[in-house]
Amino acid sequence: MLFREIIGQEATKSQLRRAVREGRIPHAQLFAGISGIGKLQLALAYAQYLNCPHRTEEDSCGVCPTCLQFEKLQHPDLHFVFPIVGSDETCDNFLEPWREIILSQHYFDLEDWHKALGVESKQSMIYEKESGEILRKLSLKPYGNGYKVMIIWQPEKMNTTTANKLLKLLEEPPAQTVFLLVSEHPELLLATIQSRVQTIRVPRLETETIAETLVQKGMDSVKANDIARIANGSYLAALKKSDESEENQQELHDFIALFRDAYTVGVLKDPAKKYESLKRLKQWSLDMADSKVGREKQKHFLQYAQQQVRENYIRNVGQPELNYQMEDERNFSVKFAPFIHDGNVEAIMNQLDLAERQIEQNGNAKIIFFDLCLQMIVLIKKPKI
Repeated sequence: MLFREIIGQEATKSQLRRAVREGRIPHAQLFAGISGIGKLQLALAYAQYLNCPHRTEEDSCGVCPTCLQFEKLQHPDLHFVFPIVGSDETCDNFLEPWREIILSQHYFDLEDWHKALGVESKQSMIYEKESGEILRKLSLKPYGNGYKVMIIWQPEKMNTTTANKLLKLLEEPPAQTVFLLVSEHPELLLATIQSRVQTIRVPRLETETIAETLVQKGMDSVKANDIARIANGSYLAALKKSDESEENQQELHDFIALFRDAYTVGVLKDPAKKYESLKRLKQWSLDMADSKVGREKQKHFLQYAQQQVRENYIRNVGQPELNYQMEDERNFSVKFAPFIHDGNVEAIMNQLDLAERQIEQNGNAKIIFFDLCLQMIVLIKKPKI
């Protein structure tokens, strides 16, 4: 990948190019930042730039045999580690779909990767067996005169054993080897690993940059600006917002269903309506916990719910210019926002965050979502402070 093909991130590109030109090549770097801002793309472009024998001050040449192999993600000195499903497997068994998703989608997240593998309902991990493969690959002599590059995507998904083995490699790295870790949650890495890598904080993309890119792809400028603002610096989030599919509309539907029925049970007096709403909440929790939904989608909904609670609180306190919502979300917020206030907003956010963490930790989804329903019944009726 060429630097010029990456959306925005000019300061980070300059930092990486300057380090190569000055011969200051850290043996391990951590590209940290939110999803969908180009971290993996920067790592790929940097790896190609490191190894291109005809690079200029601004970019790889893009035409030499080395560049052509990197462009196809098939250079012998380019290695990948990423989360997979199956402790008896290694990443080499998934290289074909891995290359395909990078080359076809460019920007993607863990949910997209699971969908590409057909394992939406499962959790993925970087297993212990992979550490042996890493050691084997890096013990080989470089194919060319450049660097062996090991790109580890989502290193926070390593289990403890794998992380400790990686730590030993970082402490005594093989010659002419560069580790590039690409992480959304670097705080989940071992502190000892964090201390042995040079961290590059990849910033959120500028709203204008996202909007311009969407317009270049044929989107109406008004809609592009609206989506870019809501995306909050993530090009991937903008792409997903622009896809007005039934799947994307489902999260708003689920959010509305949760809080409407929680309000009916918690606030209204009519026993019959309370009973019917309670039954619907129980069914809602079962639907959300269904294994077909999958943990990544469950976490994504809980993240979405936190975002919408925040938007409704901002609207309620009279700061609509700070809202980041689409039209259908704004329409619901007109009536819902008054119920999110100083008396309950923090507690509601804490419960949604707790549920997300419990899902991440493989908690019982049925219990987690039903408990969430019960908590919302209590919190939605709390008075303002």
